[in-house]
Amino acid sequence: MPIYRPALPFVDEKETRRYAGLAKAKFDEAAIAAACEECALLAEPRARWEIYDYDCENNMVASNPPFFVEGNVIRKHLAGSERVIFLAATIGEAAEEAVTRHFDEGRYAHSVLLDAAATAAVEQTCDACESMLRPQFAKEGFSMRWRFSPGYGDWDIHAQPGLLRLTQASTIGISLTESLMLCPRKSVTAVIGLARGEAASTAHALKGCASCEKLDCPSRKEKD
Repeated sequence: MPIYRPALPFVDEKETRRYAGLAKAKFDEAAIAAACEECALLAEPRARWEIYDYDCENNMVASNPPFFVEGNVIRKHLAGSERVIFLAATIGEAAEEAVTRHFDEGRYAHSVLLDAAATAAVEQTCDACESMLRPQFAKEGFSMRWRFSPGYGDWDIHAQPGLLRLTQASTIGISLTESLMLCPRKSVTAVIGLARGEAASTAHALKGCASCEKLDCPSRKEKD
């Protein structure tokens, strides 16, 4: 699969505010806008994905070698899926380096806001990939489940090496640290289930924050 480089003309200010923990707080809007503008200039969004057949009865991805999905929540999420998309995305290292530089120079608030903007930017990169792929699979009768990443629910972070292999994430510069953290830090790996017919009826179920029982999370979206 070729590398996809979506355009990122702006970074979502509302999402940046949320990732900074300021969703319900009064804060200088100009400061948030400045962080988003800097991030948009620094970000180098790119993504890569691969599509595999999926045996949901045995929780097995038909890769070589096979990849087994472990975790009750992720297995339930993929139930009824015939195929899966494994996605890797990143905005590169420049924004992360700028976050460190601003912090070292004492611009602490801006550093925090830029870090939040970079998180919003990589999520926008993933959203752009999904928006591009959805019509293609709709023609084949597939609905796309929302993306699910290691570390969410009970899908253990130790699945990360498998996802990097399945997506060939190294081709867009993503690697893993010894503690299984993605590098560059503003990167994402995820799986998206593809279902059709009656199995697709769960594809529009509550997703993300709306499906989470932690109602007091400061980063929770009001609507998802």
